[in-house]
Amino acid sequence: MEEDREDISGGEGEGEGGYHREAKRLRTEEEAGGEELEDGEEESEEAVVSSGTTDSRSRSNGGKSGVDDTHCIPPSPVVHVRGLCDAVVEADLVEALDKFGNICYVMMMPFKRQALVEFDSVESAERCVSSGNRDAVCIAEQQAFFNFSTSQRITRPTNIDDPSSGNKVLLLSVQNPLYPVTTDVLYTVCNPIVNVLRIVIFKRNGIQAMVEFESVEDAQKAKLALNGADIYAGCCTLKIEYARPNRLNVVRNDNSSWDYTKPFLLQRERGKGRHRQAILGEHPSNGYGQHCPLLPLPGNSRYRRSSEEVHDMITYPLLHHKTSSSSSYMDHPASSSVAMVSGLHPAKMNCSHIFNIFCLYGNVEKVKFMKSVAGTALVEMGDEYAVDRAVTHLNTIKVFGKKLNVCVSKQQAVIPSQVFELTDGSSSYQDFNLTRNNRFSSSQSSRNIIQPPAAVLHFYNAPPTLTQHQLHKLCTEHNVPIFTKFKIFDAKPSSKTLSGLLEFDNKTEAVEALTVLNHHQIRIPNSSNPFTLKLCFSTSSHL
Repeated sequence: MEEDREDISGGEGEGEGGYHREAKRLRTEEEAGGEELEDGEEESEEAVVSSGTTDSRSRSNGGKSGVDDTHCIPPSPVVHVRGLCDAVVEADLVEALDKFGNICYVMMMPFKRQALVEFDSVESAERCVSSGNRDAVCIAEQQAFFNFSTSQRITRPTNIDDPSSGNKVLLLSVQNPLYPVTTDVLYTVCNPIVNVLRIVIFKRNGIQAMVEFESVEDAQKAKLALNGADIYAGCCTLKIEYARPNRLNVVRNDNSSWDYTKPFLLQRERGKGRHRQAILGEHPSNGYGQHCPLLPLPGNSRYRRSSEEVHDMITYPLLHHKTSSSSSYMDHPASSSVAMVSGLHPAKMNCSHIFNIFCLYGNVEKVKFMKSVAGTALVEMGDEYAVDRAVTHLNTIKVFGKKLNVCVSKQQAVIPSQVFELTDGSSSYQDFNLTRNNRFSSSQSSRNIIQPPAAVLHFYNAPPTLTQHQLHKLCTEHNVPIFTKFKIFDAKPSSKTLSGLLEFDNKTEAVEALTVLNHHQIRIPNSSNPFTLKLCFSTSSHL
């Protein structure tokens, strides 16, 4: 069968997949400094992309006290910066801190509001940290806090032996990609700064892209201007490093790759010119409405090339159902409305449990376990963007002690063949196309908030008589972790359901509870129809 030939490595051919990290959720409360990792978090974001890590000792308690614990960490050329505002890009850090000494490298952590800054000497870093202790040092008009890193340098993904190494090809990781990212979008963002030669987008482990410029200097300029920036407000955040390859090979011009030096490779359906203006402004509609134009940067933007004028604007493609998707999407192997998930617990995972997790990121149509590859399933979703969101937020999370590997499948549809019985007695194939539990089909779909897995769950559509004791009992009966805190929202007198929050000890426990209890039906006396309990990850970090 074709499914037996499915590539389950989950890796990208370019070898860049390891630099992707799932987007961190936006904080609901204003924070001046960095916080400790929440329980259950396996490693800091710094550790994922660099050996230049800072452990929890390098973070002050609460952040607002500045760097009270600096005496615990020996001086280092690398400074850990906390308390950044959402709009900060690499250029802001360089502009504010280069007065302390030459800056060799910057690594942004936008969703943590943090960054690592490597100076050319320990003395420069000491001037930065001591100045931040004495006086308020502002970055983009907001006070930041500084501490020494536990590492002596930030490791670059290019030449680790050369601290000043660069490349004319940049690796862009798109964090929290709530909207589609195409070559048009990236060209619109990058080309107003410096000329773009080639773009390649790949989606095996989240949405990443490589962008080739004319020179290392051009790439450096683009990295300064865009590293940490949002393509759209609050989402599609760019995390940029130098890539390994120094030239991109593009074989066709479409939504996933483009060679701007060879326009003859393939003519686009829209035959308009390529002179686009950068966006970094408002996001488009929810994808199911009218086309929304990408907004140009304001006239005084420092990231715009002064000699370039706005010629025209492009429109963002609609999130059509897959049956009406353009052929350029469906023909390209990098885009598919099918996700493949491996690392599933053989006894505790079934089609319904997979649906319970994946439905938070888009409509789920079919789920099928592969008979030839144990612990692996295919999930057909409403469109390829739902798959992108699922890959971004669910790849590498732990469920029942097993780490999931979620990637884009090579298959374009799930075929109900080789159906068998799973360990729990349920079917290995299930069609969810007509279920009312899909959340992206109704007129209320725009109210869905895409959130990464978190330790706090939001529950709703519960019976009005539901109590904390009943929820505890429900967790015990289904052998899932029990929440530690419970909060009920004040309901209107006319409300027939109950909603609230459940806080667990860590993210992993919350994921397991949601996997099992999401869409659990609760019956109450004197009611003919059961209540379908609905769960999702909350925007609150704690109760």
